Amino acid sequence: MPDGDIYPDLKQESLDLHEKNRGKIEIRCKIPLETKWDLSRAYTPGVADVCRAIQNDKDLAYKYTLKANTIAIVTDGTAVLGLGDIGASAAIPVMEGKAALFKKFAGIDAFPICFEKSDHIAAEIRNIAPVFGGINLEDIAAPRCFEIEEALQDLGIPVMHDDQHGTAIAVLAGLLNACKVAKKDFEDLRIVVSGAGAAGYAVARLLRCIGYNRDICTSVKEMIVCDRQGIIHRQRRGLYNNKYKFILADETNHSGREGTLYDALEGADVFIGVSAAGILTGDMIHRMNDNPIIFAMANPVPEIMPEMAKRAGAAIVATGRSDYPNQINNALVFPGVFRGALDAYATKISDEMKVSAAHALAEYVRRPTREHIIPRVLDREVTRSIAEAVRASAIKWGYSREFKDDNRLITNGL
Repeated sequence: MPDGDIYPDLKQESLDLHEKNRGKIEIRCKIPLETKWDLSRAYTPGVADVCRAIQNDKDLAYKYTLKANTIAIVTDGTAVLGLGDIGASAAIPVMEGKAALFKKFAGIDAFPICFEKSDHIAAEIRNIAPVFGGINLEDIAAPRCFEIEEALQDLGIPVMHDDQHGTAIAVLAGLLNACKVAKKDFEDLRIVVSGAGAAGYAVARLLRCIGYNRDICTSVKEMIVCDRQGIIHRQRRGLYNNKYKFILADETNHSGREGTLYDALEGADVFIGVSAAGILTGDMIHRMNDNPIIFAMANPVPEIMPEMAKRAGAAIVATGRSDYPNQINNALVFPGVFRGALDAYATKISDEMKVSAAHALAEYVRRPTREHIIPRVLDREVTRSIAEAVRASAIKWGYSREFKDDNRLITNGL
């Protein structure tokens, strides 16, 4: 089904909606400003005492300012949705939409920060960080997204590139439930990941060492990652020019397999596509093990359409689309992850917190079926489940600030 046929009037409706409202978010004042006394408390001279308190203890910004419940959604517009490098201004509507989702599902105040493309974005984010309790990196092309995220891990607040880790968490959750339905052991899986960009890199790294027990690290039997040139392996020419593909080569494909995606899929249990439309065929699925699991998540057109995958023998099919069952979407993940991180006053979003989020997301579906391995995106209770798991994980693993505040935001935000 062509994507445009689903909502034939969507283009004009969307343009009209944005024109009528001049965007999707706004800033509202929380306090009365009707009298001189109101002004004295909120601004001068009363605010000076609040400033002095924070000067003496920076952590008090979490108690006295918007910081505790506010994140920045940062992009340079280089990898926006399926549109590619469209620039900072054209990225604003997407970042606004993300901010609206944060508010709707998690009660978080989020603001779009759209930088022009430059080599100094990490430094620019560092300079604005004091205002925010977290940084959500968004729609930044690889490999710059990896470099920026790595450079900011010492900020003392959660920094997460959602296109990477939100997708990876959703994939892990869906795969845990898919294994239950298809009666496969996670530890015995042979997985092929198609795509070595932002999402593919994060998916491969999260799946390479994760088991059913969130406190025990176990490895899948085999994982192979493919890019446009085919299978990534240690001997491949030119690999040393890309640090992140070198890491993938070191951490995956321990059997040293070479060739194309077609070769990689021989004997595989799982195909995870975060690449391009139409690159997976029925013949490729026939090369896989019995009851193969297909996550074809390219948008708007997946690597293979679900009907074709099922005809080829796929036991479970998931896509990134809302018009098919099993939508693997990072919108399921990011509100709860940041809600939990903010509620823990977390200093970062760790691998343990991501794994806890994935298990919470998977466990939300109590009786998974072939057509229902992942919750629906619009289910707000999913956010609460993930937030509670992430907060608990942050505290357990030592990523929570030792800062006392009895007004935990989760009760207000959700």
